[in-house]
Amino acid sequence: MSTRTAVITGASSGIGAATARRLAAEGYRVVLTARRKDRVEALAEELAAAGHEAVAHALDVTDRRAVRHFADGLDRVDVLLNIAGGAIGTETVAEADPDDWTAMFAVNVVGALQITQALLPALVASGDGTVLVLSSTAGLLPYEGGGGYVAAKHGAHALAGTLRLELCGSPVRVIEVAPGLVRTEEFALNRFRGDAERAAAVYDGVARPLTAEDVADTVTWAVTRPGHVNIDLLVVRPRAQAAHHKIHRG
Repeated sequence: MSTRTAVITGASSGIGAATARRLAAEGYRVVLTARRKDRVEALAEELAAAGHEAVAHALDVTDRRAVRHFADGLDRVDVLLNIAGGAIGTETVAEADPDDWTAMFAVNVVGALQITQALLPALVASGDGTVLVLSSTAGLLPYEGGGGYVAAKHGAHALAGTLRLELCGSPVRVIEVAPGLVRTEEFALNRFRGDAERAAAVYDGVARPLTAEDVADTVTWAVTRPGHVNIDLLVVRPRAQAAHHKIHRG
């Protein structure tokens, strides 16, 4: 069997980069995409040096023309991992900037839609394709100060569920992984607009929040199940987080 090819969006850092490393270790040829060209190229070089097949492409998934051009240049796709995303701000609905909501929806929902549309013919042609959407527990339950991100991740959840229904009977499965509290180097920092102190406070007292590697391990497990096995929705949280609003801080 030819080496399976996995396209990973948001591969420049965090969960995307960790997932690329895990899938490469599992023998996949990984196609790394993100807006930051230098980061994905450095990761591709790292993986190649370790004997893995990896190529890098600078790509903004919100740019429809760029996504189409990228898709046209691929000769094979077996797995698409929609990991690009992110949150901006913690303002209430009454005080939120609509531009922040638009930006979050653009990357978390429309970006995933565009690259899924562009790669779907190749995924079907593979005879055993997988689309994975990385959503969030925010896509399952609202919380104060998270309106825009909650709305975007609800959109990602809806995208995954609808696509699964529409592809029923085709050789493509749709997986959704919804992480809870994950500590990565950039997510909270970006959300708090570069305020490192506020970003660090999110994890205060939590002995072991999830890491990017924990989520990558979960994603890789789901993707590497036999083709007839579909993990519709998998919620993964640290033990200290019983629910979105219930976190043990020691």
